[in-house]
Amino acid sequence: MKRIALIDILRGIAILGTLGTNIWIFAHLGDLKYITTTDFTSWSSINDILRLLVLFVFNGKLLGMLTIMFGVGMEIKYQQSIRHNKPWIGMYKWVIVFLMVEGLLHYLLVMEYDVLMSYAVTAGIIAVILKRGERVMKRALWVAGAIHLGLLALIFTSMLFGPAFSMASSPQLLAIYAEGTWLDQVQNRLMNFMFFRAEAIFIIPLNIILFIVGIKLMRSGVFSFTEHGIAIQRKLLIWGLGLGLPLNMLTFVPGGLFDLPVRYLFAPVLALGYIGLIAYIVRKCSTWGMWKWLEKTGRMSLSCYILQNITASAIFYGWGLGLGGSLNSVEIIGIFCMIVVGQIILSNMWLTKFPYGPVEWLRKGMLQRLER
Repeated sequence: MKRIALIDILRGIAILGTLGTNIWIFAHLGDLKYITTTDFTSWSSINDILRLLVLFVFNGKLLGMLTIMFGVGMEIKYQQSIRHNKPWIGMYKWVIVFLMVEGLLHYLLVMEYDVLMSYAVTAGIIAVILKRGERVMKRALWVAGAIHLGLLALIFTSMLFGPAFSMASSPQLLAIYAEGTWLDQVQNRLMNFMFFRAEAIFIIPLNIILFIVGIKLMRSGVFSFTEHGIAIQRKLLIWGLGLGLPLNMLTFVPGGLFDLPVRYLFAPVLALGYIGLIAYIVRKCSTWGMWKWLEKTGRMSLSCYILQNITASAIFYGWGLGLGGSLNSVEIIGIFCMIVVGQIILSNMWLTKFPYGPVEWLRKGMLQRLER
């Protein structure tokens, strides 16, 4: 099957955009309060205003889009298994295993807020659902939605009537990232495995929803520029932005009350709007050279995801340049932009010499060995 350029472009934008959230965690030495409004200083602080503006654009939205694109990729592999008359789940189970191993290594060695392990668990669930057909998929969508909304309502209610809640990390944890060695950080992730993996478990119902959304979008033909595909893209643009933008404006309400629903409920709505918007711009400005650059970035998105987190760790953590906790928002945004541009250039240079990214090549090679 010929690669669909729009899918790779969306995947490239999504993977680069996840750093728009993670960069604040790296820059502030793992302190999660900097991706929330729980400790918002004031509207007179340019640092806080710039940080919130960036988070308004990126936080949860690009992760939501990335999750949807994982569902799209899964549907592509499912259709390939049908065309080649191969049993579904047969070989795909190894993709899930590799994704879990890659995620575990990424979690232990690079970043405690890795999402790949959560995707691996979700992929295992969706693989079974796919095999059972459309009716089971629809039922799973409703069940996952009910569980996700129930958990959000429970946590939101406890925050509403409970004591003031802050995402600020402990001084001991900050010290590990400011002054500790790389091995100290690895040991910390091992010792606090369940604590750091709490979000990865919590988002599984949401992942199931977004994987299924991705599957249904792929089946609908939304990524092709046919009359039917353009009509669906237009609906995503209108409804996704029309509902998502005002709901995500709650990002700017200080105090942390809306941080949870914005990231885990309203951001995915805006992610759908982003897909429609990007598709519209690609269609209207198809001659722009940047699309080819982003397309190649999307083709090695997994390698880019791991590399951007290694790069940010080396820049901000104590075992590297040690810039964490010492930069203002303008400087942090500047580093984010440099990493993004660097990854786009590197991806394009790499793919002029090799057909796959390094991590993609390793996975493909191992899968081919298992097929023999």
